[in-house]
Amino acid sequence: AKLKSFAAKIIQLLKEWTETFPYDFQDEKSMKELKEIAHRITQCDEENGTVKKIISQMTQNLLMALSARSQYQEIREKFRQPVTDKGTILKTKPQSTQKDILSVCCDPLILAQQLTYIELERVSNIYPEDLMQIVSHMDSLDNHKCRGDVTKTYNLEAYDNWFNCLSMLVATEICRVVKKKQRTRVVEFFIDVARECFNIGNFNSMMAII
Repeated sequence: AKLKSFAAKIIQLLKEWTETFPYDFQDEKSMKELKEIAHRITQCDEENGTVKKIISQMTQNLLMALSARSQYQEIREKFRQPVTDKGTILKTKPQSTQKDILSVCCDPLILAQQLTYIELERVSNIYPEDLMQIVSHMDSLDNHKCRGDVTKTYNLEAYDNWFNCLSMLVATEICRVVKKKQRTRVVEFFIDVARECFNIGNFNSMMAII
């Protein structure tokens, strides 16, 4: 009875650990240790196999979480391109192929909704361990500047980069318009988009636009 009670507590601990900090188990050594602990626990309840099912489900969820995060990182790496002169690209492109934001989407609400989908996609991939990784590299003696290898915080970096990209997109769309009347129209459009973002509760996109 004591062994079963102890096993239940260990299972709860492992379940919360694997769900909150899945990256702790991405290397072979930690995964091997997890499997060894799981094997010992299952021996405490060999009769009905309930513990074995819970452990199996926990391991499956962990592997799926690690796989999803790995795929997300791979996709993000594909979209990473070297910095090029965007002005030169725009000049070399035929005028007919250059589309402004209003020709793509002229409804502020729809654009605000699409921006919110992007925000939610970025936020959903930020885990507590991303924040912990930054905290663990804080140097209190050096004005709280980050030090060491912080490559594991790529999800936070992606979110930060998205904010900067949106700000640059808004600035570019406004500045590329030559006529003042059309430029005023684009400014007013983005003001309306920012207002719709505010109404939705998407304050990050709103601040990026501002």
